[in-house]
Amino acid sequence: MTKLCTILLVEDDAADAHLTRMAFEEGRVRVDLQHVENGEEAFAYLKGEGVYYNKPKPDLILLDLNMPRMDGRQFLREVKKLENFRAIPVVVLTTSDAESDIYASYDQGAAGFIVKPVSVDDFVHQIRKLEDYWFELVKRPAHA
Repeated sequence: MTKLCTILLVEDDAADAHLTRMAFEEGRVRVDLQHVENGEEAFAYLKGEGVYYNKPKPDLILLDLNMPRMDGRQFLREVKKLENFRAIPVVVLTTSDAESDIYASYDQGAAGFIVKPVSVDDFVHQIRKLEDYWFELVKRPAHA
């Protein structure tokens, strides 16, 4: 059986978070999906603060760009400055298809950029392709 992979989903929309969880539950890879609602909570999770004490380090971060408090753009910019978290791949998963967001995300260290499809079936299909790529095809360094 495939190793359990931890994904940190940084998403403020409850419906999108639920749909993402459902898509991973139906997938072929065992995924421990951890969910936070904004960049501030994502940093608390990564640093193991408060309710996030002793949570597993994520193998991948799925990041929405448009969120309250600390948005995805600011989170990406800040997380890639920190040595302890810089190697965690961050894939932007957002409704924006603006060229400026795509460029800025890659410029700030994103490992990928996915525009959320409108239909549920297409969304689930995108998550499956993401799962295949990041957990079946790509070779990643083991965590210390």
